[in-house]
Amino acid sequence: MSPVLGDLALFAATMATGLMAGLFYTFTVAVMPGLAASDDRTYVVAMRRINIAIQNGWFGIAFAGSLLLTLAAALLHLGEPELPWLGAAFVSYGLVLVLTFSVNIPLNVALDKVDEAGPAAEHAAARERFETKWVRWNLARTLLNVVAFGFLIWALAL
Repeated sequence: MSPVLGDLALFAATMATGLMAGLFYTFTVAVMPGLAASDDRTYVVAMRRINIAIQNGWFGIAFAGSLLLTLAAALLHLGEPELPWLGAAFVSYGLVLVLTFSVNIPLNVALDKVDEAGPAAEHAAARERFETKWVRWNLARTLLNVVAFGFLIWALAL
């Protein structure tokens, strides 16, 4: 296999994973703290709008591309010094996906069922079920994603 193709896959994996790390980091340090200062209805409506807006092709490319490109890079670097770092990045980002699909997405889906025009008590209860758990597990996703990004940078440096 061409070394250039392996290097391109590694570079693309690093870029996609870096974009995802930045997205999760932004939610951790800015979006969620900003929303925390809002009232319950604003919080619920804003999160619902974000959940809709994020479902787009650009997000999908980075979200799925991080794992797929890391796998491709690993396969193209079999027997090379980069392989352990690529394997570690693949596992780390795989855990990001496990958390996303097992915790954050189900919480998003539950929040999507809340009537935006419903009573204030419904918004308060929905936020109570959602906010602390979503924020906690988003921090875990952020840390795992940054670790995966670091492993990929290390592999690039070899």
